[in-house]
Order: sequence, then C-alpha cells, then structure tokens
Amino acid sequence: MPANGRTVYIAGAGIAGLTLALGLAKFGVSVVVLERNTAPSVFGAGLQISPNARRILDRLGLGEAIAARSLEPEGIDVYPFGHDKPLVTLELGEASRARYASPYAVMHRADLAEVLHAACRRFANIEIVFGVADFTAETQGAGILASARELAAIGRSGEGFAFVGADGVHSPTRRRILNGPDARYAGRLAWRALVPLEATKDMIAPDRTSLLLGPSHHLVAYPLPHRGLANVVLFSPARHPATDAESRATHPDPPRSALRDPRFAGLVELAGDSWTAWPLYTVAADTWHGGNVGLIGDAAHAMLPFQAQGAAMGIEDAAVLAPLLASAPDAHTAFARYEAARKHRVARVARISKANGAIFHMRWPFTLARNAAMRLGGPQAHFRRLDWLYGYDAERDAASTD
Repeated sequence: MPANGRTVYIAGAGIAGLTLALGLAKFGVSVVVLERNTAPSVFGAGLQISPNARRILDRLGLGEAIAARSLEPEGIDVYPFGHDKPLVTLELGEASRARYASPYAVMHRADLAEVLHAACRRFANIEIVFGVADFTAETQGAGILASARELAAIGRSGEGFAFVGADGVHSPTRRRILNGPDARYAGRLAWRALVPLEATKDMIAPDRTSLLLGPSHHLVAYPLPHRGLANVVLFSPARHPATDAESRATHPDPPRSALRDPRFAGLVELAGDSWTAWPLYTVAADTWHGGNVGLIGDAAHAMLPFQAQGAAMGIEDAAVLAPLLASAPDAHTAFARYEAARKHRVARVARISKANGAIFHMRWPFTLARNAAMRLGGPQAHFRRLDWLYGYDAERDAASTD
C-alpha cells in the first residue's frame, strides 16, 4: 500500500535501525534517523547472521555486499573442556543453504553497518542525522512531534507519523519517553578481541566456528577472512558490570581452571592486551510501545547472546514493523500488531539463549550427560532443534498481521 507521505523518525543508526530505515524507504516512507555518533560506528567485533536474518537482508538487496565481506562457516566445532578434538561438528555451509534456502554467515559488525549505511545513502527519502546529543518525541493526535539537539548546538524539530527507538539496551526512548524499565545486568562479561587469523591456524579451523566449553565460562572464535582476523569472545561470570575503566582493561581474568585447557589458554594469550570488556544486560519491557512511539531490537528485548540472535531479532523486528508502519491506519495500530506478532517468538529465543548459557558453563559430573547428548545428537541436531528459528520468514509473518 502507498505510504501517503508518511515520515518516520528512528533513534539509532545501528543494525536494527538502518534495516528498518531501508524497509520503510522501499515502501515510499520518508525516514529521518537520529544517531548520537558523529559517523557510522558499531561497538563490537564479530556478528553471526543466521538464515532467518540473512533472507531479510538479501531481500533488501544486500546479499552480494554481505557475501563479499563475510564467511559462511562449514560448521561449528564443539570442544568440551580439555578435549583435543571436537566432540561434534555441527553442520552449516551448504547444509544450511539446502535446508533453509539461506546461508549462515559470520562477519564483522562494522562491515554490516557499512553495508547498511551505504544502502541507505542510495535512498533520497532516508536522512541520517549524526551527532545528535539529545532528542524527544511526543505523541500529538495521529502523529508525533520529534525534536533533536545536535552536538554542534543546532536544534531541529519536525512532525511525523511515528517515532521508533532502535537505540540499544540502555535506550533513552524506552526509559525516558515511554517510562520503561532500566536494563538488568546479567552477571556476566563478554571479553572480546580480534587477533591475526594466521596466528590461529593451529588453534581453530580456518573454515569453521569454534565453541570451547568450560566450567563457568566458554569461548567462541571464528575467522573473519575479509579482515585477515579472527574474532575471539570469552564469556565469564562477574558480580558487577564493568566500569568504563574496566571496559578498557587489557586482559580478562578467566577462572584459573580454564587455563588448564591448552586451546583455551592459547587463544586467551594470543589476544594479549587487546581485550575489551562488554557487560551483558537484558531488557524485560512489559510493552514495546506507547501512543505513536515504539521500540525495536535491544531497546525492546535485549537478551543474552548465547544463541547469537540479538542482531537477528532486531532485523526480524524491522522486517515485520516496516510494512505495518507503511500501511496501518495509524502508528498505534501498527505498533500493537507488531508487538503481538513478535513478543512470543522473541521471548522463546531469549529463554533458549539463557538456557544455553547454563549448558555451556556446566561443571563435572553434569558435563558427562551433556557431552553424551551432544555426541548422540550428531551433526544436524541443531537444525532439528532450531528449525522454527532458522526457517522463520519474517515478511510472511508481517503479511499475516494485515
């Protein structure tokens, strides 16, 4: 349906926000994106794009650009604590394409952000305002009044159809405009580092993701050939979130027992002093909208990253919400339909992500049963368990809400 001259404001030029901007622009909606950074910037390192998210990005015309900057791993090598060889290699690669008609890829977050930003620049009806120091949005009748103050002390305001907070786990839109909850610290830190790919050749496979399990911790590593790097992330418990100073600390403090695993110890040592701490938070918002203001991605439902679905859920959100904002009679109706379509699925993914964390961090003797189950499940166990997740078509779900 035609967009009828609608303008949608989006807070946040991250992955969810720019995916939504592209989706709206293709329906003819005018989009204004408000971003606090002064240039495209995404904190973090690696990113996993599962088939449920990749098919959305491909339909936005981004498939070729993503393929040029990503790797389709052939599988996931799962190493229980102290094992020299994988307990099982979970199939991806061609097996993913055959089962879901869409690949499973890994890439650098900044590369995906650049691909999205470049695509947005090709649309005359998308404006991205960088360097926004603060913003407000107020429902007024059938629309909203948005105002923003830029770092250069320039102010602007405008009327629109809707305002969408895609502004992350500590979303000002959720907390200030919708009076929603603060994010909750999950008691864990993710230590992230990028290391030279060549240096990892005796530690991880060059064409697969590696998952190293351990008592109270685990580590994920995978190649980023486009950059000549490998992404390494160590997850471990921490009673308090990292302060700004701690986030800039140079080295994690893994459990001493973890260093008895040569592969784990080698990867930790290889990263040297290049680590950055990332405190893990979750968001449990009772509602994702109020009036003509709504939330997507981490702003609405930040979850633990142990199913690697945080970005994918934001991409799915955008695919469902874009056609609703373009066609619904009013923004409140669009947000209500979107929330009804998404909330159960997102909650299910969040539960699985949390459960995975407990499974990954098991201690002996519980690991005996876990390892036996993984071995018996075989190389396609994750497909059988996650068909409902990877095979999901967000655009089909969006159409069913009309």
